[in-house]
Parts: sequence; structure tokens; C-alpha cells
Amino acid sequence: MAIVHKIIVYGKLDGLNDYTAANRTKSYIGAKMKQKNEKLIAAYIPYRMRGQKMKYPVTLTFHWFEKNRRRDPDNICFAKKFILDALVAKQVFPNDSQKYIKGFRDFFHVDKEHPRIEIMIEEGD
Repeated sequence: MAIVHKIIVYGKLDGLNDYTAANRTKSYIGAKMKQKNEKLIAAYIPYRMRGQKMKYPVTLTFHWFEKNRRRDPDNICFAKKFILDALVAKQVFPNDSQKYIKGFRDFFHVDKEHPRIEIMIEEGD
């Protein structure tokens, strides 16, 4: 039986369109946006997961809960870049290369009251 870890990030992360626009204004604006998103994500990573030994490679399942259906799925799930970088920075994963990440699954939902991202990390077998 596979071990599954769950992280819930409340709110909405910036999408690809936001990040592209930020990078086109001034070079450091995009970097600040990335840093802001990663800081938000890091606040929701449980301390018990940091530095924990996992069986690699892992599969990640993302459930993206948006307030409405306005943003395109590819724009929304771009934020997984911020999520993976935050997981590496907080030492949940040694690296986000293919040695440690087997694949992704994305599902998109609407929750007007409680937008969030639910991340399931399934350890390899």
C-alpha cells in the first residue's frame, strides 16, 4: 500500500499569464512574484514532512479549486512550478528532477467560498 502525504494551500496562486506579465515589466518583478508564491506555499508545508525520508520517485496529484472557471487549466497549473520549488526549498524533496518526480495528475474544480490547492504526494513503490 502506497503512502500518501497531503498538503493544502489555501487561496489562489499566480498563474502563467500573471508571471509572464510580471517578467515583461521589470526583471526583478517576476522574481519577487515567484518568491511571494513560494513563501505562501511554504507556510502550509507541515514541519513533519521537512527532511522526511520518502520512497522515490513520487507521483503528485493536484486538485485546483478556483472561485470560478475564468482561468484556463494550463494557466492555473503553471503554479506547480512554485509548489515544487517550495517543496525543494523546504527539504521535502532533495530535487525536483525526474529521479524524484515520476509524474503529475491535475484536476480542476470550482469552490466559490474556499479556493485552494490540494496536493497529494504518493510515494513510489
